[in-house]
Amino acid sequence: MRTDERGFALIAVLLVLALLGIVGAEFAYSMRLEASAMRSWRDNLTAAHLAEAAVEQALRELSADFKYVAVADDGLLTFYTVNRLPIERLPRTRVRLGSGEYSYVITDEMSRINVNRAPPERLDKVLQCLGVDKIVRDQIVDSILDWIDPNDEHRMNGAESEDYYLKLPTPYRAHNAGLDSIYELLQIKAVTRAIFEGTDGRPGLVDILTTRGSTTDTLNVNTVTPATLCGLGLAEAQISLITQQRRLSPYFLPPPLGVNFDVTSSVFRIEAEGLIDGKARASVTALVQKPSDPTAAVTVVEWSGVR
Repeated sequence: MRTDERGFALIAVLLVLALLGIVGAEFAYSMRLEASAMRSWRDNLTAAHLAEAAVEQALRELSADFKYVAVADDGLLTFYTVNRLPIERLPRTRVRLGSGEYSYVITDEMSRINVNRAPPERLDKVLQCLGVDKIVRDQIVDSILDWIDPNDEHRMNGAESEDYYLKLPTPYRAHNAGLDSIYELLQIKAVTRAIFEGTDGRPGLVDILTTRGSTTDTLNVNTVTPATLCGLGLAEAQISLITQQRRLSPYFLPPPLGVNFDVTSSVFRIEAEGLIDGKARASVTALVQKPSDPTAAVTVVEWSGVR
């Protein structure tokens, strides 16, 4: 064989080997991607089950026979017997289960103002207490009222389907009925995520408003937050009096402050997370109703789903 033919054969062999190397590397890379995707799917599925397990654990706590509901010194919701004794809480943070962990927080939905029944001046006061500017407050209040009312005529600063929502990049219609979920507020004109969720340690509308609270607009004086008390129109001295008294002991009788207060609750919000390797991979928010009959089961009235 001539030298040039041997050189050509060597080049051909090298090209084939290089091609095989590229194919092998691509195959190995694809396998790593597939394995990574499979691990991610498995972890997300496990985290979703862990979050659901956290909700079930919270339901166990809410099934207890309690009379009073209050917030303890550590900021966690605590239940008291008819004899005014605290019921021992179950672990709520970083609870180990299988290959992961779960955490959950229970908050009192009857510490929040029902947005569907709140008059405009109360909605304005809530927004004022959150530090929202007057122009934006007017837009939000009118837009909430337009969203709830059954007609298509918008208020001065409000919005309805034809003049606003159907002209958005992703169009939709105003509900023209009461909000089914507090997260519906994010669809309403001028309600930004910062106003809804709060920023820089300041609460948001999600912390003060509800769609599932007391049917009589009664709020639990033991769990209502200072921001909500401000939204109710209480003076700073009254808010200070309530918060100082709660540090000493929960109220076992409603105080005579001119507000429709109670000392117990029947609607609660459960916010649960499933954690894998210490990181939250799935979360659930559920609103639950505790019936007056102590033998009846706690029922889920709203479920945001696993995300």
